[in-house]
Amino acid sequence: MTDTPHVGLIGCGGWGKLILRDLKALGARVTCVAPSEGSRANAMANGADEIISTLAELPAVKGVVVATPSDSHGEVLLDLLPRDIPMFVEKPLTSDLASAQLLASNAPNRIFVMDKWRYHRGIERIAQYARSGEIGDVLGLRLYRLGWSMTHNEIDPIWNLLPHDLSICLHVLGDVPPVEAAFADGLGPASSGLVASLGRTGGPRVVIETSAHHPVNRRSVILACSGGTVTLNASLDEYLTLRQGSPDNLDAPEVNVPFKNDMPLKAELAVFLRHLDGGPAPMSSVAEGALIVERVCDIRRKAGLPA
Repeated sequence: MTDTPHVGLIGCGGWGKLILRDLKALGARVTCVAPSEGSRANAMANGADEIISTLAELPAVKGVVVATPSDSHGEVLLDLLPRDIPMFVEKPLTSDLASAQLLASNAPNRIFVMDKWRYHRGIERIAQYARSGEIGDVLGLRLYRLGWSMTHNEIDPIWNLLPHDLSICLHVLGDVPPVEAAFADGLGPASSGLVASLGRTGGPRVVIETSAHHPVNRRSVILACSGGTVTLNASLDEYLTLRQGSPDNLDAPEVNVPFKNDMPLKAELAVFLRHLDGGPAPMSSVAEGALIVERVCDIRRKAGLPA
């Protein structure tokens, strides 16, 4: 970067304070919109250069990062549109389809979604297997995002969890296929967990299992191909497990494929800052963000939940 970029950070809660930490580590000057006492304390503790209380007070900046509660994303982004600057918003783009489509229509080249899993080195390596054909044709993708309890009170666990796995699907397959079926998992309230199947005729099947009422934590991704499978067993792992050969062969070799597990949040913020200085745009466009919102709504309807 040729100079120190001045960035607005809208929101400084539990995740926003980590964004602020990494923006400062990357050399940005940050003005933080922090209306509550807790968010102001987070902003002070993590090195904000200026702290203001309202969006109206935000000075001229090169770009903004939006880390407000998910159900406010649409309103905040619409308020920022007249500034005509790049915007990087925490996932999901919005929690309703109408506002997501409106944003995609009005700012197709200025809004990007912070899909941190697209910057995870293990996910990128799995995507390389899918694209290269080195273990055969892609047959399917299986994703697990299971755990106990949720702290995002403004939205239910489905809205919080599903966009992660849909963005992984987008990155690995280059597509988020239509929804075939979905049902509540029965482990807790209907809105806390489900299983969904996505696919196109003749294409790979995608199965997603997600829950905030599961007694065992699991974050894993399995790519199945005609010549083997490759798995990321946990988000903090620094290797993939590659099993080559047919499932009929009990002696099919299993090897670990190492990768460097850098912090994906910092990586995606670095891309955004470079974009403000004329570099390439972050990976998830507003159109892709709106597509993920559409798929979440479709899955919810199939599972009997309000969209």
